[in-house]
Amino acid sequence: MLNRRTFCQATLTPAALGLLLGGRQVCAAMLAVDRDLEAINLDGEQTTLQRAAVQELSDALSGPLLLPGNAAYDLARLVRNAGIDKHPALIAQPTGEADVSNAVQFARDNGLVVAVKCGGHSTAGMSTCDGGMMIDLSQMRYVRVSPGEKVAYVSGGSLLGPMDHESMAHGLVTVAGTVSHTGVGGLATGGGFGRLARRFGLTLDNMRAADVVSADGQLRHASAQQNQDLLWAVKGGGGNFGVVTSFEFDLHPMQRQVIAGDLVYPLDRLRDVLEFYAEFSIDAPDELQTDLVFGYPPAGKPGFVVLGLCYSGDPASADRVMAAVKTLGKPMAGELAPTDYVELQRSGDSSLPRVNATYLKGGFITGITPALIDTLIGGLEPHPDRSTQIIFQQAGGAIKRIPVEATAFAHRYAEYNMIATMAWKPETAAADHVLAIKRYWRSLLPFTHGFYANEADADNAALHNSNYQANFPRLLKIKRRYDPDNNFRLNANIRPREGLAARSDW
Repeated sequence: MLNRRTFCQATLTPAALGLLLGGRQVCAAMLAVDRDLEAINLDGEQTTLQRAAVQELSDALSGPLLLPGNAAYDLARLVRNAGIDKHPALIAQPTGEADVSNAVQFARDNGLVVAVKCGGHSTAGMSTCDGGMMIDLSQMRYVRVSPGEKVAYVSGGSLLGPMDHESMAHGLVTVAGTVSHTGVGGLATGGGFGRLARRFGLTLDNMRAADVVSADGQLRHASAQQNQDLLWAVKGGGGNFGVVTSFEFDLHPMQRQVIAGDLVYPLDRLRDVLEFYAEFSIDAPDELQTDLVFGYPPAGKPGFVVLGLCYSGDPASADRVMAAVKTLGKPMAGELAPTDYVELQRSGDSSLPRVNATYLKGGFITGITPALIDTLIGGLEPHPDRSTQIIFQQAGGAIKRIPVEATAFAHRYAEYNMIATMAWKPETAAADHVLAIKRYWRSLLPFTHGFYANEADADNAALHNSNYQANFPRLLKIKRRYDPDNNFRLNANIRPREGLAARSDW
């Protein structure tokens, strides 16, 4: 998928930059707790964590426990969206499964919500919280590839880049998003779109096993042989059931070089490109991923349309498969060319985290109709203080051919994930920007049917249950078994004490 980043630039301290891009912190695991801690319990009420209990947790951890007032705490609590500024009561940085178990048990015993941070990419800030427990998995990053088995063994805090790097070294690959510093855990448990998803399925479709620490602090191996219900639920149910400490992914043989490129057109060609994309992409072979991004940068810069293509099939067929693109005429910039797949996966990376505050809305669609095109064009407006982008992330192909009941992911019907996103400098007031993107999204909402769990937020919380559609009753039973008190609620949350929410206007 194309880069969602906007065009603003800013600076960040080297320490914060290293943290947010996946560098490990070095700090003492043992902590002298000198005070009680104020926290917020599961009912939203103020509570106090006793000094002795916090000290006991610290002593039980191999990795660091970070408290407010520590410099390391102030870095670890940050996520990539500069519009999110939350303060957990405490942050555990586990080095292994025992640490995760101890942290989860502490959260359960003290009635705390648990936020799990891997890459920190959740635009809605689901990987942090106010007054709860953050479990930061940044010190649990390891990838091992078994070429003979065609399996990647990946620890829960790992980022996508190392997984691509290690597997592609053996001529193997799995579906791994489009930005290399994305966390594997969040991506894989919610879905996992990527440049190869139409060919090999979603990331979760390639998950063969997972180790999960559930709300009781117990580590469970979920596979086709053990805890099958838990594995099924983790494949699309997100973080509802616990902390995934490790994954096993199926790998597929693939050549390292693909044919790819981002073709840039002026915004006055938007209707032409959208009409072309609607027809060309829907008939594309599984080996071809086509995504589209258009919008306005800030500061009065000209708008743009970018058609992104990645063909991973037989190179000899690439010209034939993508020949129709030439009917759009010569782009302003960009070309289709042989490209190293691992480098392509890094091409959308942002080297400057927390540059912008962002807000995102998304929904699945089954096609790009003339009415949708009219609505998209009619509602798009430039603004000097913000950027606006619309993204079409292609689905279909192998994703669509997997039965709905095979995994918790219910949206096999989708042909695209349509996303509207806005970004602005964090020092400016957010209210007007958020209101503008919400107003634009209201005009697009009637064209959608359901939304991607990894893009869930508080605005659509009432629809989280119904968004799982026919898979919800089974998910509800599993949620009640593994997280009856809903400690893991910062996700597309399955509320264990509720039934199916009335289906509203997705």
